Amino acid sequence: MKKITVEDLVRKFSLKVVAGENQLQKMITQSRVHRPGLEFVGHFDFFPMERVQILGKKEITYLHKLSKEERKIRIGNIVHYHPPCFIVTAGEEGLTYLTHHCVEQGIPLLLTNKPETTSEFITKLDAYLVKELAPEMTIHGVCMNVSGIGILLRGNSGVGKSETAHTLILRGHRLVADDIVVLKKLGPHTILGTHDEKAKEFLALRSIGLLNVVRLYGRKAFQDESRIVLDINLTKWQKDDLNNELDQEPQYIEYMGVKIPSIEIQLQPGRDVAGLIEAAANNWYLRQQGYSAAEEFMSRIEADISNSDLK
Repeated sequence: MKKITVEDLVRKFSLKVVAGENQLQKMITQSRVHRPGLEFVGHFDFFPMERVQILGKKEITYLHKLSKEERKIRIGNIVHYHPPCFIVTAGEEGLTYLTHHCVEQGIPLLLTNKPETTSEFITKLDAYLVKELAPEMTIHGVCMNVSGIGILLRGNSGVGKSETAHTLILRGHRLVADDIVVLKKLGPHTILGTHDEKAKEFLALRSIGLLNVVRLYGRKAFQDESRIVLDINLTKWQKDDLNNELDQEPQYIEYMGVKIPSIEIQLQPGRDVAGLIEAAANNWYLRQQGYSAAEEFMSRIEADISNSDLK
């Protein structure tokens, strides 16, 4: 199970540490945060104690209205479960009582600095936690963003994946990762492709060496991550192996239980592989819009046959 620490949140979001400075190494294992509402009125049947607890204007206003004794009981009931930390959105004041409980129980109490709503902060924090805690794996290949579509290029070493990626970059598309591609499962149907930081922005070309695509071609040549929607396996040309099937059965490959459409492109000197990948990306997009060139072609054939029968 992947984990991040409270200190990681402090650094990422520039949070102010109000209490629990020596407890920032507490682990966070859940990818969603929680706003305690029912818990403040005594309902703990479904309290996700392992989540980061967010206190916004509604929660703090409610606590302010309670008597000192009642407030002590309500807060005490929650800190008793020792959540990894409390984060209070900026602008809320009068937190002395909350600070006391967090110091007593060794729970980090953090405060946001930016003037944003609680909902805005939760959206950013949830997105960060989902990515950082997502199940992941690495594969050998290249990840590109072609016309806004995330594509994995696979194939044996030396088949030409990086050279094809370079041609795509020259055509205005973006590199995400070369050689080592990190795949993250963000949901039951979503795989995100990214790099492993060490090789960020680098493309390795045989006989040339390492290229920094951003230095060579500008920021437009690189993208930090992309949702993977198409898998392309580059293979060596095999004579008489390819057929132009009009109604080809869709093929898929699975990554961490998520099925991704997969096609094979065979390589041959002089073949415009980058152009074929662009065509595959655009064709995938059209299919998402409900259009199939093969289906339209077959309907024309059937209509022509029907018209011939009527003559």
